[in-house]
Amino acid sequence: MLDTSIPLPLGGRTYSSQRRVRLSDMDAQGRVRLDAIARLLQDIAIDDVQETGWGAPDHLWFVRSIRVDVLRPFLDDHEIELTTWCSGVAAIAAGRRWSVSGDGGGSIEVDSVWIHLDAQSRPARIEDFGVYAQATAGRHVSTKLHLPDPPRDAERVPWPLRATDVDLHGHVNNAVYWQAVEDTLGDAVDLRAPLRAELDFREPIDLGEALELAVAADMVGFVVGDGVRAVARLDGT
Repeated sequence: MLDTSIPLPLGGRTYSSQRRVRLSDMDAQGRVRLDAIARLLQDIAIDDVQETGWGAPDHLWFVRSIRVDVLRPFLDDHEIELTTWCSGVAAIAAGRRWSVSGDGGGSIEVDSVWIHLDAQSRPARIEDFGVYAQATAGRHVSTKLHLPDPPRDAERVPWPLRATDVDLHGHVNNAVYWQAVEDTLGDAVDLRAPLRAELDFREPIDLGEALELAVAADMVGFVVGDGVRAVARLDGT
């Protein structure tokens, strides 16, 4: 399970950046959507590892699990500040945290676990975390997933994939999963109120696969054939 109690580190590397909220980031009422937040988180993480030399092409990082705690939704924010740091280590994985705040009062805390691959896209052991080690304070992370399968009687909804859903790595991009969450669970959970959003990635989804969404109450499963490739859950407060 993702750690919920890791504060901004007192020492070690952090990386911060600011972004403006754009029209394409907002829903019809002006709320910054979860998929827009996911894109920002992904972009800032990539900027961080590229600056330190821990990015592509020698190092590839794929998200394994992520928890987004929307403490105050982004409803009237025009500028967003994001700070990220390495929150824990494992043999072939690392934890990454983000603290996100907006100029209109929005506040989000995010915890995640990422799998480390080499340039040939093979899981690669990390012997020395270098510049990221101090911020972890010796904490360890687990790649074990904890969200259950959706119920067997969950409604199945076809979700056709588009060429624009696939990124440079040939798989459906992380932000696209959150688009599906917004579309299927937006009526079940008040997205304009504080909430916890979780997403476990089990196997990648590729363009051309027949994807269905298994929707039940506060949960959605991403299903291809008989296999559940990912599971998301929203917990409103």
